Amino acid sequence: MSDVERQRLMAMPIVLLIGAGLAWLGSQNGVVVGGLPLFTWVVMLAFVIQWVAFVPAYLNQTEHYYDLMGSVTYLSVLVFTVAFNPEMNTRGWLLVGLIAIWTIRLGSFLFLRTRKAGGDGRFDDIKTSWPQFLLVWTLQGLWVTFSVAAALAAMTSGRDVTLGILAFIGTSLWVIGFGIEVVADAQKSAFRAKPENKGKFINTGLWAWSRHPNYFGEILLWIGIAVIAWPALRGWQLGTLISPVFTIILLMRVSGVPMLEARADEKWGGQDDYEAYKENTPVLVPRPPK
Repeated sequence: MSDVERQRLMAMPIVLLIGAGLAWLGSQNGVVVGGLPLFTWVVMLAFVIQWVAFVPAYLNQTEHYYDLMGSVTYLSVLVFTVAFNPEMNTRGWLLVGLIAIWTIRLGSFLFLRTRKAGGDGRFDDIKTSWPQFLLVWTLQGLWVTFSVAAALAAMTSGRDVTLGILAFIGTSLWVIGFGIEVVADAQKSAFRAKPENKGKFINTGLWAWSRHPNYFGEILLWIGIAVIAWPALRGWQLGTLISPVFTIILLMRVSGVPMLEARADEKWGGQDDYEAYKENTPVLVPRPPK
């Protein structure tokens, strides 16, 4: 076993401890089912789904279903929460609807994109090593639970707080963020579909305003979810409002922007037009092109 693989195995307990801490935060003062807080059941479900999916993925050395299983996990978590929560209210149903719409749209988009491309380059050096591949699947479980933590805590809090201005603001942020993400993905897909653009980078549409407008949209919509959830939270549950912060850190510092920027630099680094694009276009928050 290589040093890298040992490090990945050592990281597993840390990931699980973080998940356990999140489960504890979200479970405070919440609905209890079968002797355990419903929030805790949901967190465990998210990880179990990843581990079950990891087995055939590793045996077949494929990442084709990774993003799809992420969406399945989001939907499973929502269905489980609704099925076992006797106190679902209007706020809860609003959160379920918004998260489900985002999940189905993004999951199907990523799955079809991976199938069309024949794979995902991020996994080329990972899927052949079971410790590394297992950690990636486990991290997806943590990603799912962190992303929906504030929403799940609100849905399972047992508090029925009337929808107010924060619900309106949060929904507006979600709509704007979702729209940006959908448009950015559509523009990039259309760009790549044209033969004359093969080997080129996209710098038109929303991509002229930001180098990663789809990530900006995703961050914005999760901030909206947290804002909607906020009034239903109390005590330690308020700690789950870290959800969008986790998304920002993951996309900006771990698996999103750094990997894509490195791959782009490898492909187009040194080209005058690409270097000008990097210099004049913000990494995340859009601004009109100069």
